[in-house]
Amino acid sequence: MKFIADFHVHTVASGHAYNTIYDYADSARKKGLKYIAMTDHGPAMAGGPHLYHFQNLRCLPEKIKGVKVLKGIEANITDLEGHLDVSDENLSELDIVIASFHMHLGYSGIDRDKNTAALINVIRNPNVRIIGHPGNPQFPVDNEAIAAECKKNRVFIEINNSSFTGIVRLGSHDNCVDLAKITKRMGWKVVFGSDSHCIDTLGRFDRSLEVAKEAGLTSHDIVNTSERSVREYILKK
Repeated sequence: MKFIADFHVHTVASGHAYNTIYDYADSARKKGLKYIAMTDHGPAMAGGPHLYHFQNLRCLPEKIKGVKVLKGIEANITDLEGHLDVSDENLSELDIVIASFHMHLGYSGIDRDKNTAALINVIRNPNVRIIGHPGNPQFPVDNEAIAAECKKNRVFIEINNSSFTGIVRLGSHDNCVDLAKITKRMGWKVVFGSDSHCIDTLGRFDRSLEVAKEAGLTSHDIVNTSERSVREYILKK
């Protein structure tokens, strides 16, 4: 299966990543990627960039080294109401918004019902395009309800490759397989994200592909696999 895009990339601006966006663009070109999304952590993350970092992304060119660079953010969910750590006004200026649960950033998970309610509120935010690593067992949710709400609002569940590497979010595999199966059954799509913090893992989806195979996904079910899907589901607001 061929991939043309990686929608989850962290640069040095995130505070705990190790390459610039120019490094990433050069690596993406060499790896045959046509699109990358610069999605640094929101300001609630320790060491994360100031709000001005996101406001000033417009100074970057549309393409770097021939690769289309989407200016975005991985915003942090901060409360039960589904608020994020950047205002809707600022989010609306970005090309792509990933919203994710992270521990100790305002909302650290309460129980399955409350987590589900919070995530549904996030999905209903018209600025949000992708739910980052929703298979995280630290934040259990009602997978059926989340997948249905994503389809209704044209938001995508991410199959996050770094969740299966044994470094973070241990135990995500079964949840992600279940989410992928439900999403396919509902006739919706998922996106793959490397969650790269260095260029070595840019465009790496080997473990996500294992999940896809187990869930019965084909290239048709994954947005990253074609220009048409990227234009229709990511670039088109």
